[in-house]
Amino acid sequence: MTSHPPAHCCTVGVFHEGEPRGEIREVANVSTYLAYPPDRATDKAILFLTDAMGHRFVNAQLLADQFAAHGYLVVMPDLFAGDPIPLNYYSITFDIWDWYRHHLPPRVDPIVDGILTAMRETLGCQLIGGVGYCFGGKYVCRYLQSGKLDAGFIAHPTGVEVDELRRIEGPLSIAAAITDAVFTADKRHASEAILGGLGVPFQINLFSDVEHGFAVRCDLSETRQKFAKEQAFSQAVAWFEQHIPR
Repeated sequence: MTSHPPAHCCTVGVFHEGEPRGEIREVANVSTYLAYPPDRATDKAILFLTDAMGHRFVNAQLLADQFAAHGYLVVMPDLFAGDPIPLNYYSITFDIWDWYRHHLPPRVDPIVDGILTAMRETLGCQLIGGVGYCFGGKYVCRYLQSGKLDAGFIAHPTGVEVDELRRIEGPLSIAAAITDAVFTADKRHASEAILGGLGVPFQINLFSDVEHGFAVRCDLSETRQKFAKEQAFSQAVAWFEQHIPR
């Protein structure tokens, strides 16, 4: 793997304040959060693939709204069939490995396939960028191929297999945390080596003072964490402006 499977750090964080502006509706028979750009255009879009907290997590919805404010239709589906992990969920009976085994590619890929088809054939999306946080990073890599995703951004990815990263065909940007039990320094360096041999544009930014999950779930009252989260978002926006310009 170029990143380890989920760990406890994938479930913890801080709720962010704000009122989401998007809407939840069915897309390809999947509950989906949609955030429209100011002009309601749909030709340039982002498929937002979430962490384990899912599409109803307020932090993810606020991020989707931010991407929409920069001119993209944002489509954020429920990847877990109504079975996300609540933030800071602590239970001696909860086994994250057992949860993960119920949400592997045989179950998640059909959701992503259906959403991408609907985005292109029903919603009118012509260019689609993929955003993946933690769990979602794996699926950005799986779908960063011709005819699927046109460009990708992932932050602190989880569970990415070597072959998944080797098969990408489009530009990929990665935001990484200095402290990360999942996307460790060794895994990050291995990813750099793989990407360096692919011939596609890539970027890896490393942020100090933050841990796994910072780009979605950090403590915004901590100045350095807030800065890193905002810079990771700006990194994603700049990447898409370069590779799927509005």
